[in-house]
Amino acid sequence: MVTVAVSCPRCGGPVRPPDLMHSGSRCARCGPVPPLHVPEHIGPDIVASVVERISGADEPDGPRPPLWCPWPLPPSWTLTGVAWAGDEGAGVRATAVACAGPAPLGGGPADLVFVAEEPGVGLGSRFAGTAGPDPGPELAEALAEPGRGHPERVAHAKIRVAGHPTPLWPVNSSTNRSAYAGEARGMWLHAIAWPASAGHLLAEEVMLHDLAEWTPPELVYGAPSPYLHGAA
Repeated sequence: MVTVAVSCPRCGGPVRPPDLMHSGSRCARCGPVPPLHVPEHIGPDIVASVVERISGADEPDGPRPPLWCPWPLPPSWTLTGVAWAGDEGAGVRATAVACAGPAPLGGGPADLVFVAEEPGVGLGSRFAGTAGPDPGPELAEALAEPGRGHPERVAHAKIRVAGHPTPLWPVNSSTNRSAYAGEARGMWLHAIAWPASAGHLLAEEVMLHDLAEWTPPELVYGAPSPYLHGAA
């Protein structure tokens, strides 16, 4: 049996399941939330179980979140974790994929977490170490004048999401990491890197693939990500 840790997607605290008084899951600090589920281990069977959970989970008010994974992985990198936020009543509202490998500028290991989420979930902000459930206010400032097409308006990270160029913009984050956010398939897309210098990876040709559409059999798996399991 796979052990799964359950926590609040916003603060990491415990989540109480629905009961006679409340129809949804809730956190004592954050209120109603879709609980975050993080399997203890990572491997092909774990990825398959999460894909099964989120595949075909389209909701009346929107599509399911993709399970974005860099593919191909950077050289010597491994997949280190997958997670999803939601419950039987709310459906799947967010997903997270973690990977790890050598830091781009040397000096040890680096970790990346990619989050796809509906507005208001707060999972990307939790990993970034920022306040508020969404990066909207910061992105609104980044996307303000100079206007579209102006040479000074350049995204700080450019990746390809399902084959499409997708800009990501920096958001304020804790000093031990760098965080970027944008939009893909109508949902927030977050990329968080530890240490902060590992954000240079996103200046490379990073391509994100939805594991729920196809899981490459060549994926290499590593030790479970500490950041999916609550490391700050």
